[in-house]
Amino acid sequence: MDKILNHFKSSDPLIFEILKKVNLNNWFGGEVLPDRYFVALCRDIVGQQLSSKAAAAIYKKFLILFSSNELNVNPESILKYSDQSLRDVGLSWAKVSYIKDLAGKVQNCEVFLNDLDKLSEEDVTKELTRIKGIGTWTAEMFLMFTLKRPNIFSYKDLGLKNGIEKVYGLKNPTTSQITEIIKKWEPYKTFGSIALWQSLEK
Repeated sequence: MDKILNHFKSSDPLIFEILKKVNLNNWFGGEVLPDRYFVALCRDIVGQQLSSKAAAAIYKKFLILFSSNELNVNPESILKYSDQSLRDVGLSWAKVSYIKDLAGKVQNCEVFLNDLDKLSEEDVTKELTRIKGIGTWTAEMFLMFTLKRPNIFSYKDLGLKNGIEKVYGLKNPTTSQITEIIKKWEPYKTFGSIALWQSLEK
């Protein structure tokens, strides 16, 4: 972490001032092993287009179906539930279909999750976006928080855009303006992203 902080201290003092107060354990937690990639993707799908608070509440109800134990969440257990059962815990019908598609593709060996940690960011995104409802944003969240890749930024994340507006005083920043800012963060764009999200919590 000292190496990362020193990088931002010289390259972007605004991010440095935020990041030095961040408890990264609250963002990352421990290592995520390949046998947990499936449940991580379920969690990412649940969280699509929701605030972190709303996503956490729905995910908690989702887990009740599996005795509140993430170890019980797997393709077979997902597919045994009716669509209505998943809808009843607060998932939209679209997200029900996404999670069912994920489960089906993994069970039928159409998508392989266990080796994702060995792939490049581009290939991880290519593999994950074969699943219905998983686009670049979901793939980027998976790269950041499950695979712990250090140099990821999501242009499609509204929170990151809002963070840039707040931290840098820019109104409706353009893609080129955002690119110019985050260029200074390399090779630690993930940590710059965390600082932006953290800035919105104050």
